Parts: sequence; structure tokens; C-alpha cells
Amino acid sequence: MAQWVLARLQQAPGNREVHIIMISTTLFIYTETSLHAGVGSTVSVIDLPIQRERTTQFPMVQGSGIKGALRSQVSDIEAREAYIDVIFGGEEVDPQNNGKKISFAGAIAVGDARVVLFPVRSLADVFAYVTCPAVLARVRRDVVGFPTLSEKPLPEAALVTKSRRSTVTASGRVVLEEFSFAASENAVVDEIAAWLATNALPAGEEYDYWREKLQTSLVILPDDAFRDFVLNSTEVVTRVRLDSYTKTVMPGALWTQEMLPSDTLLMSAVVARSPRSRLVNADTGEPFTPQDVINWIHSDIIPTRIQLGGDETTGQGFVALRWYGGR
Repeated sequence: MAQWVLARLQQAPGNREVHIIMISTTLFIYTETSLHAGVGSTVSVIDLPIQRERTTQFPMVQGSGIKGALRSQVSDIEAREAYIDVIFGGEEVDPQNNGKKISFAGAIAVGDARVVLFPVRSLADVFAYVTCPAVLARVRRDVVGFPTLSEKPLPEAALVTKSRRSTVTASGRVVLEEFSFAASENAVVDEIAAWLATNALPAGEEYDYWREKLQTSLVILPDDAFRDFVLNSTEVVTRVRLDSYTKTVMPGALWTQEMLPSDTLLMSAVVARSPRSRLVNADTGEPFTPQDVINWIHSDIIPTRIQLGGDETTGQGFVALRWYGGR
């Protein structure tokens, strides 16, 4: 859904006018600290697990949480308040209803964020960015211009970069955690790594190291192996709450919590619709369009870094944002 436009052709006598109904863009989310987007307690051995897709068990972050975080952390400037309400929804005076305030929905729909790259501990070069054909097929479906992976890795093999020497390969093997895979060089891995480094990772010179690392440490695993890593290689921490006087653990205040590790890359589709607010463009006097909404969210109205998920006061959930497409 990253770069499509839904339009309606309105015909009038002697005139054919196209009205844009929806425009989509892609939001890439890079975790700078561990991220806990939880589902509450479950039957899992982990007391507070993270959100996962039902069928694949891949990690995800629900779109409602992303939209709420964006709304709560936009630039708090009075001159932009009306625009923020247009984007995310709000209230306005209804002149046809004795001046009473009415609520209206926002102009954007935020999809669930799905995993694109997952960091896994590596024998060489500390960690590798891993992904799989199923994940890349989703990105290819949603993003115009994304490279096509024509070859899938064999069950016990891993695809690595070819033109640039893979830094996570040692003696022809890729060792991730305690599992070893035969390394198979493939030029398409270079193309995918270069595309993600250029368009998905956060912009700015502070990310030069990570963009370079991605292009030498990307590993494409079989789908089953990737699923096993995202199931079993997340961070699990034990939390306690102490009695303020005795400094001992309070009864029932010992629990485990799952988190997405830092350096995980997620992707969410964001769709802009025609605004439902009565606010009009002060320059033209015309109603705002979906393209206006896209331009706003691509501007500095939304910060490039926000906090997402739970445990904000303990430093969790800092993420960097990168928008792609929609212009």
C-alpha cells in the first residue's frame, strides 16, 4: 500500500475532473531502545508478551498504538493545532447546530507495523540483520520499486551479500545464536540491503554506521528459521516491585516481560483520505486534499523520534521514523 492513489473521475458537462480520494505512504520504524507493545497477560510462560500476528507469529505493533503515539507526541504549537486535529481527528464548531461542537474522524488510517529486519546475535560482527522471503514478499507487495528476491534460501542455508563481503560470514558459514547456516552469496541481497539502507533506515549522518553495517550484514533466512528467531530471540526481562521500607519484593510483584530488541526495523502503511473537517486552505479557500495531509505528516509536524509502547518512564520504546512514498 505504499505508493498507490485511489481517484474518482467526476464527469460534468464539457468537463472531466479527477478527485483524489486516498493516497498512501509507508512509515518505517527503527527501534533505538527495546520496545514493549504488549497484549496483557496470556497463557504464555511470559507474563507480559509482545503483540504478534496470529498466523505467522511474527512480531507486530498494532496501528492504533502507533496512531496514538504520533498524536500524543506531535509538535505542540498552537498554530498547528487545527492541522493536527484534521490529521488525527478532533472537535469543531458546527454552525448548523447552534454552534455546538461536533467530533470528526481523522484523515489518516495507520496500519499495523510488521517486522522487516530483526537483529540476531552473530558469531562474527556482533549481530546480523535477518529477514526471510515471506517478509520481503510483503515489502515488495506494498512498496513500489523494492527489489525482487528470485531465489529462496535452501532449508539449511542463508543468503548473504555478494558484491560487498559479508561481515557475518566465517569459513563459509553464518552462525546465529547457536545455529549454523551455509552461506550462499546472492547479488539480490546487495540490492535489498542497499534499498533498505537508502530508503528505510533513519536519515541523518548519525545513522551512517548502521546503513553501512546493513549492507554487509544482511542475512536472508528460510521462513521457518526466521520465525524461530523472532519467537525465541526477543528480549525477556524479569521485573520486580520493591517494598519502599523493607526493600524486599512485594507479594505478587515479580513478573517477566518480553520486548522487541533495539535495531529492529518495522513497516506500517499509512493512508491519507480527504479530511472530514470543515477547515479550508487559507491560501486557496479550497478544502484540504489527501496530498495536503501527506505533505503535513512528511513535514516537521511529526517528530523524527518518538516513544512507542509501554514503559516510557524506564526509557523503553524510543524509535526513529522514516517516511517513504506518497509524494
